[in-house]
Amino acid sequence: MTWFEALVLGLVQGLTEFLPISSSAHIRIVSELWFGEDAGASFTAVIQLGTEAAVVIYFAKDIWRLLKAWFRGLVSRAARSDPDYRMAWYVIYGSIPIAVLGVLFKEQIRSGLRNLWITAIVLMVFAAILAVADETGRQARTRLTLKDSWVMGFAQAMALVPGVSRSGGTLTAGLFLGLRREDATRYAFLLAIPSVFGAGIFSIPDVMDRSGPGLQADIPQTIAATVVSFVVGYACVAWLLRYVSKHSYMVFVWYRIALGAVLCALLATGVVSPT
Repeated sequence: MTWFEALVLGLVQGLTEFLPISSSAHIRIVSELWFGEDAGASFTAVIQLGTEAAVVIYFAKDIWRLLKAWFRGLVSRAARSDPDYRMAWYVIYGSIPIAVLGVLFKEQIRSGLRNLWITAIVLMVFAAILAVADETGRQARTRLTLKDSWVMGFAQAMALVPGVSRSGGTLTAGLFLGLRREDATRYAFLLAIPSVFGAGIFSIPDVMDRSGPGLQADIPQTIAATVVSFVVGYACVAWLLRYVSKHSYMVFVWYRIALGAVLCALLATGVVSPT
C-alpha cells in the first residue's frame, strides 16, 4: 500500500462510518476500483478505531455520565433506578451479538463475505429495508428497553457483511421499534464503541503481519489512515446528528441503490473482479 492509498482509505472511512451507507463496503469498493486490490477486513477494522475515537470524544460527557451511573448501580440498589444505569447495560447487552458472531464467523468475514456481488446486492436490499423503516416507523419513543437493545444489537451484527452498514442496520431496527431518528442514531453511535474498539484491537496483529494477499499497509501508514479517519469522522458525527433531526434517511437510501446498481453493472461487464 502506498501513502496515497492509505490516506484516501482513511478519508473514505471517516466520511462513511457514521452514515447509513456502509464504510466497510466503501473501503472494499474504493480499494478495488482505484487500487486494484482489497485493503482487507483487518485494515478496515483497525482504521475504524479513528472514527470511534471521534465518537468517544464527541460523546465524552454522555459516556462519562453512563459509566458513573453504571458503577454506582453496581454497589447501590437505589442507583439502579437511574435511566443512565440501564442505558449503560443496554450498550453492553447490545454489543454481545456482534462480538459472538464476529468470532464465530471470523474467516468468512475476511474472505467469502467480501465478494463484491454480495456487497452490491446487500447495499440495495438494505436500502429498501431502511426506506420502509424510515417511512413507517412511528418515531414516537425516546427511551430504550432491554428488548430494544437486543434487537438493535443483532441488527448491528449484520454489518459484519460489507454493505449492510453498522449505523444503518442499527438505525433501521430502531426506526422499526418506534424510536425517534435522533435517539436511534445516538444509541447506534454508543453501541458501536465497544464492538469497533474490540474488532480494531483484535485485528492489529493481522495488520502487522504483512504476508497476506491484497493491499498491505505498514504501521505508519495504518496510523496515518486512522488519524485521517478520526479528523473527518468527528466532523461527520456532528453533521449527521443535526441532519437527522430535520431530515429523513431517503437521500442515503437512493445513494445506496445507485451505488449498488453501478457496482452490479461493473461486475457484470467484467470491469471489476468480484473477489
